[in-house]
Amino acid sequence: MNRIHPTALIAPGAYLADDVEVGPYAIIEDRVEIGSGTKVMAHAVVRAYTTIGERNRIHMGAIIGHDPQDVAFDPAVESFVRIGSDNIIREYCTIHRGTKPGSETRIGSNNFLMAGSHFAHNVQVGDRVVVANNALLAGYVTLGDRVFVSGGAAVHQFCTIGRLAMLSGNGRFSCNIPPFVSALERNAVAGLNLVGLRRAGVAQDAIRELKQAYMLLYRSGLLRSEAIARMQACSFGSEEAREFLAFVAGSSRPLVRARVKGSGDE
Repeated sequence: MNRIHPTALIAPGAYLADDVEVGPYAIIEDRVEIGSGTKVMAHAVVRAYTTIGERNRIHMGAIIGHDPQDVAFDPAVESFVRIGSDNIIREYCTIHRGTKPGSETRIGSNNFLMAGSHFAHNVQVGDRVVVANNALLAGYVTLGDRVFVSGGAAVHQFCTIGRLAMLSGNGRFSCNIPPFVSALERNAVAGLNLVGLRRAGVAQDAIRELKQAYMLLYRSGLLRSEAIARMQACSFGSEEAREFLAFVAGSSRPLVRARVKGSGDE
């Protein structure tokens, strides 16, 4: 069975595993590698310097590996997009390559990138991440494992989003977001992502410690340095609470702040 549609354009320097499927009018350039079981659907474009793993589903009109939207970018630069396995990349999703020589935009495995979402140059995405429709990630944004970015959310360049954080729809974020929290509106945080924690199988003892750490940081009235010192004195036993503390203590950017009730949309 021919898995390559006759209208697809595949450059001679592209490598596709034998069972890769390519739909009508798709374009795959030189210096592309696509692993076994991946399907590239109609009108998708995969540009040079892109490596894609196994069993990915790349839907109609997605554009992967295009030049970054950086006014200083030199198109002659060799930079990369690297994508793991078992991802779903929906319609018109855009993933741009790195902006500096040898740099890369990296998408892990088992992610769900919904229609119209944008991943700018040098974005780093972990595993089991969901990015909903029309969410926008600027250059050098980092998403930890199992982050959920809701529809229309926008994340400023260089921000880091910790593991299992949830970003609310249409939120605007220019600060780092600690792991395990729910962020919303303009750089605000509303509490822990309890639903996500439970779905991920995080133990109740760990959740109790996370609540303690969250209260110290966001509800105690302490300065950030004072809250860190108090958390360090707690000698947390759970990996999750220690991860929360390490993120807060190591953040070089401001953190999202506690939401004031009644300050914005519910």
